[in-house]
Amino acid sequence: MQSIREIYKIGKGPSSSHTMGPERAAKIFREEHPDADGYRVILYGSLSKTGRGHGTDRVLNEVLGGPDKSEIIFASEMPEGVTHPNTMDFLAMKEGKVLDRMRAISIGGGDIRIEGREVPQEKEVYPENSYAEVEEFCRFRTLDLAEYVFLTEDGGLRDFLMGVWKQMKETIRAGLSAEGYLPGPLKVERKAKILYNFRMEHPHIQTEECRKISAYAYATAEQNADCGTVVTAPTCGACGVVPATFCYLQETRNLTDENMVDGLAVAGLIGNLIKHNASISGAECGCQAEIGSACAMAAAGLDYLFGLSTNQIQYAAEIALEHHLGLTCDPILGLVQVPCIERNAVAAMEAMNCANLSFFLSDTQRISFDIAVRTMYETGKSINRRFRETSEGGLAKMYGRRNQL
Repeated sequence: MQSIREIYKIGKGPSSSHTMGPERAAKIFREEHPDADGYRVILYGSLSKTGRGHGTDRVLNEVLGGPDKSEIIFASEMPEGVTHPNTMDFLAMKEGKVLDRMRAISIGGGDIRIEGREVPQEKEVYPENSYAEVEEFCRFRTLDLAEYVFLTEDGGLRDFLMGVWKQMKETIRAGLSAEGYLPGPLKVERKAKILYNFRMEHPHIQTEECRKISAYAYATAEQNADCGTVVTAPTCGACGVVPATFCYLQETRNLTDENMVDGLAVAGLIGNLIKHNASISGAECGCQAEIGSACAMAAAGLDYLFGLSTNQIQYAAEIALEHHLGLTCDPILGLVQVPCIERNAVAAMEAMNCANLSFFLSDTQRISFDIAVRTMYETGKSINRRFRETSEGGLAKMYGRRNQL
């Protein structure tokens, strides 16, 4: 597996696969063809279906010189031989002729593959590629999971994760202070500040926990939907789950930033295992690959910060992933707003429940985390294309149908 740096990326929302990935590919193509007097980009599959809502055309125009120099085409059909739903063709033009072309695939989390060549990436740093292998190594060396991550990665990882944690908290801070409506025709009102400032006459511990965690999740996801700066965890669309739960835990348990860095290391390891053995792309495997993965990451990180065992940690992650199996990705109008923002809050609360359940019931486990990961990938591949980030099914379809009445 690669470094967990590939799980946590700081960048602009609203989508790691639809904005960060295309932006990265466009920069590579532009640098390779500085003499071109124009560029053409053809988007296929999910990139075509939801690209306008996700801002794909906006970010491509920004990188390639604007509408006067770049032409963005939203293809209605997938060309022969194209199988990944986040595929795009780049063409460099000069005096009306094609100089060169490049086919890129946005595979999720801001990562890309370029057909026919290797994209410079972080080297493989983890010899272990499953949780079972990691657990065996930790048992042999008497390590906990955070110690395992820092032993395997280079010495700069702790500073990197500290930067990630500071950005997560800054995103929450910015989201809690923002008001008004998110961009786009849905006119979705920001709710984070409302949630955070809501006061009950007779508050209860449970409702206060829900209110605060949800406010933090809304704050992060709303910043993402407004093209603000977020951290992929593991994607932009699911960026609110880990920060919300971790921020709440730090406040209520008086944990240090160093403690939170250890928790992020464990959460990142879980996300890394899912990405390596399955997918974190909504266009490839539905929202189970995004929100489900984020919930598993948060649950595992919480368990570690609770001081639970390596086995309990993997059980928390397994519960979280298992109970998101089959979750579809059906963003209304292709915007990362409905149901995406609310799902971040619900998944954050579910991560807390999974962490608690693992404390009581880890000895009763029958399904391992590794099995849940493989099952999620198989399930995702079986989900109808309409429910994999195309806005052609589910809530997106019903909303569109309602507006036609």
